[in-house]
Amino acid sequence: MTRPAAGNRVGILGGTFDPIHNGHVETAAAARRALMLDRVMLLPSLTPPHRPAEPRASAFHRFAMAALAATTARGLEVSDLELRRDGPSYTSTTLERLHADGHTPADLFFILGADAFAEIGTWHDYPRLFDLSNFAVVSRPGFETAGLQRGPGIFLVAAETPDVSSTEIRRRVGAQEPIDGMVPPIVADHIRRHRLYAPAPVTAVL
Repeated sequence: MTRPAAGNRVGILGGTFDPIHNGHVETAAAARRALMLDRVMLLPSLTPPHRPAEPRASAFHRFAMAALAATTARGLEVSDLELRRDGPSYTSTTLERLHADGHTPADLFFILGADAFAEIGTWHDYPRLFDLSNFAVVSRPGFETAGLQRGPGIFLVAAETPDVSSTEIRRRVGAQEPIDGMVPPIVADHIRRHRLYAPAPVTAVL
């Protein structure tokens, strides 16, 4: 794999983070190590354009969980860039804002799983996205990087990341099943403390 040029390399991992989980954290960490990124920004989305339903947890709690998860791995930080902007959280708009803040396309590495990259042709502003940032494509369970599109600015990262999803976490919490090992312990504590994703309490009818 060709290494990116030296400089202020910034990874970007966006998502609903409803909740953030160990798969997200390990994906960010794998990209940071493989591409020698200086830091990785976790960007919770306000209105994910590819998700039909509204997030279950509020923007406040999703940001809080991402901030807590960022403390568990080296080089991670959280940004509210997309939460402060109304409308769909389009990747191109986010990258353009980062350019306005002084970053160049060569500085930026948008991180996503191989499963998401396989559908990038459906994204808003495709294929102009490749002019706005490098792309770091990380393998996910069941979705390897082999056979994916290659080209300038596309870096394929083979890594072992946990087979976990936010959907399954929400289901488990709702069913009062354990989520040990699926999210960082500090995030699990936040979920329990604020009763996120828990079934609504039953009110007795007299």
